[in-house]
Amino acid sequence: MGKIYPLEMKKGMSVSDLVREYEKGVFGAGKIAEAVSLYKEMLEKECRIFLGFAGALVPAGLGKIIADLIRDDMVHVVVSTGANVTHDLIEAFGGSHLKGVQGEDSELREKGIDRIYDAFIEDRSFILFEEKIQEILKEIEPVMSVSDVLKEIGRKLNSSDSFVRQAYLKDVPVFVPALSDSILGLHLFLYSQECACQLDHVKDIGKIVELANISGRAGAIFLGGGVPKNFIFQAMLLSSSSFEYALQITTERPEYGGLSGATLEEAISWGKVSKDSKLCTVYCDATIAFPLIVAAVRDRC
Repeated sequence: MGKIYPLEMKKGMSVSDLVREYEKGVFGAGKIAEAVSLYKEMLEKECRIFLGFAGALVPAGLGKIIADLIRDDMVHVVVSTGANVTHDLIEAFGGSHLKGVQGEDSELREKGIDRIYDAFIEDRSFILFEEKIQEILKEIEPVMSVSDVLKEIGRKLNSSDSFVRQAYLKDVPVFVPALSDSILGLHLFLYSQECACQLDHVKDIGKIVELANISGRAGAIFLGGGVPKNFIFQAMLLSSSSFEYALQITTERPEYGGLSGATLEEAISWGKVSKDSKLCTVYCDATIAFPLIVAAVRDRC
């Protein structure tokens, strides 16, 4: 038990200074401060850190943050949606995401512009993606796991801002358990109509289970939920241990039964975390909370 002290805002404060003020408080601010401490402890304890992320985070500008975390050994296993991988590759190939585009959705359709809330992408970026990815797919083996396909794609990229490229350089596996639910998945289908192409999803289950079993100390960070969250958590079901740390940033609620809103404490009943695990849920837009957390952790480590 402790006293809540007034937060003091000063000119010239760093992000780390701001988070130290958050430590005095409660609610969302207090949880961000708690998340910083948790992530910092994961690194100090040399945990193998599994990062799962869903939602349009790359179009929102968070892709380079993830790439830099991989580069600096602050993330060791990545589980992503197929959409985030697709958008990462679009930027790596020279495409871009836009903001401030005006017009009704019907007008955007006529102009060849696709909307993701208040982010936008032109159809020509997807045309560029198609040209580049088809060239790369011609060089892959006929039968591969999804993570191996992404490793080969990462080998061909030049962008240091790409998390797929950084994962290749750091030998960090990128799992995409729902790859078929993405534009990249569609292009793999199109490629398979003319060339031999078979993706081994089951092999990736074995890979992530093995990583969970040999991790020693393991921690998980979830940006959103969905398939990436479950794919990481289920890896511990065949392990004698559990995640010692788990951090979740979400805007979802648990009352509706969806995994994206499920509390981390619920995972205790499944054995994915234990009653002694350190858990923290931040109810906030990940585009707000995660950059704050990462900036403060970097300052302190």
